[in-house]
Amino acid sequence: MRVLSGIQPTGRFHWGNYFGAIRQYISLQENDQAFYFIADLHALTTIRDRDQLVTLCREAALDLLALGLDPSKATLFRQSDVPEVSELTWLLLTVTNLSWLEKCHAYKDKKGRGLAADAGLFTYPVLMAADILIYDSDIVPVGVDQVQHIEVTRDIAERFNSLYGEVFVLPEARVLDSSAKVLGSDGEKMSKSRGNVIELFESPKKARKKIMSIRTDSTAVEAAKDPDNCSVFDLYKLFASPSQIEALASRYRAGGLGYGEAKQELFELSQEHFAAAAERREALAADERRLDEILDEGAARAREKAAEVLGRARRACGLGRTSS
Repeated sequence: MRVLSGIQPTGRFHWGNYFGAIRQYISLQENDQAFYFIADLHALTTIRDRDQLVTLCREAALDLLALGLDPSKATLFRQSDVPEVSELTWLLLTVTNLSWLEKCHAYKDKKGRGLAADAGLFTYPVLMAADILIYDSDIVPVGVDQVQHIEVTRDIAERFNSLYGEVFVLPEARVLDSSAKVLGSDGEKMSKSRGNVIELFESPKKARKKIMSIRTDSTAVEAAKDPDNCSVFDLYKLFASPSQIEALASRYRAGGLGYGEAKQELFELSQEHFAAAAERREALAADERRLDEILDEGAARAREKAAEVLGRARRACGLGRTSS
């Protein structure tokens, strides 16, 4: 069973990225057939600064490795280091109905808001399909909002297979567990676009400042509080054990606990949770050669598989030399 997922390097990873997706990606690497790529080609639809993109790609790789992605188990690489995916994108574009792309969320959202949507955004789902199909991916872990892209990928693959024979494996979406509710400092869903994120590896001083700024109500310190209606408590549950959760909930209900004290406990627990990862990240960041080796080795493994699948597709279409 091959697992495939890509992560866009459009900003530093935050708690929402980790609990909503990254930790689940890492748990799927145990089958030794996990392919994870840093989606720098996709990022070109929003990032037009060369140095920024280079930096964010390296930061994303460091974060993933620090958080537990094991290059001996999973293949980690930059999307653009596998040029075969771009050629396959063109082959898939020739069989893709425009109506499928016109229905996709990202394009519809921009168009609905009266914003300019370039061809890159419009054809984004086809590049995503190429990413998935070129590695014979069986499982693609995605959030609920990304299931549509897997459905489009299957439509494209089925159309190609109907025209040229059984070339592509049809992938299945695995919807990520969304039970981990990750709220930002303003009480809304944590999101870079809202500016309410707490990054995974920012300095303790900055992290504490953000945690202490989490929005709460004006209930007095001595009054009882409802833990089930508090952003601080919701975030605390992401890090705490069942016994820690119950103990803090009891203190909320008993009164005498100020929100500042609860925020401090959240800060300390979150720092403890990511402490080992932060140490691994610091060590790896100091060894740029090793990071390059990991990404180069991952790209070589990915290209080997990509060349095999692209070769099948080319031969099926009648491209290149088809005789032995």
